[in-house]
Amino acid sequence: MALGRFGSVVVLAAALLGASVSTGFSAKDSAVTTSGLPLPRYVSLKSDHVNVRAGPTKDNDVAWVYTRSGLPVEITAEFENWRRVRDSEGAEGWVYHSLLSGRRTAVITMKAKDELAPLYDRADPASAIAARLQAGVVAQVKKCAAGWCRVTGNGFDGWIEQQRLWGVYADEKVE
Repeated sequence: MALGRFGSVVVLAAALLGASVSTGFSAKDSAVTTSGLPLPRYVSLKSDHVNVRAGPTKDNDVAWVYTRSGLPVEITAEFENWRRVRDSEGAEGWVYHSLLSGRRTAVITMKAKDELAPLYDRADPASAIAARLQAGVVAQVKKCAAGWCRVTGNGFDGWIEQQRLWGVYADEKVE
C-alpha cells in the first residue's frame, strides 16, 4: 500500500513538473485561439464608433467608445467572438470581433509630444526627409523590414524607423 501511494505521488509530481516546463515559445507563438490566429497581434478598428466593454458579452457595460476608424489596437485575448484589446495608451477592454480589421496601422510615437518624427524617402536616415510627423498621427503600414516601415497617410508616404511606431512589434516583418 505504501508503494502504491508512492507511485501515485511520483506520477503526480511528474505531471506537475511536466506542466511547469516551459516550451520556449513566446506569447506571439501561442497555439490555438478561438480565431486560430496568434496572440498577441495588432489589428485596427474598422469603424469610427466602437464600443469597448468591461467584459466579453453585450451584457457588460460600455466602458468607453472609440471614435477613430483605423486606430491600431493589440489583441491580447479572445473569448468566443470577443477580443480583449489594448490601445497605445494602455487602456484595455473587450470589443466584438466584427468591429476589428486585419488592416495594419500604427501610431507615431515620440519621447516628447512636441517632437516630430522624420519620414524619409527611403529606408535610410541619409535619404531626403519627405515629411515630419507629430506624435499621435495614425499611418497605414505598408511594409516593415530591417527596422524600417513604409507608411502612408493623408498627405504623406515614406519610410520611418520601426521603433517610432506603436502597432508593429520590434523586428516584425510586415509584407
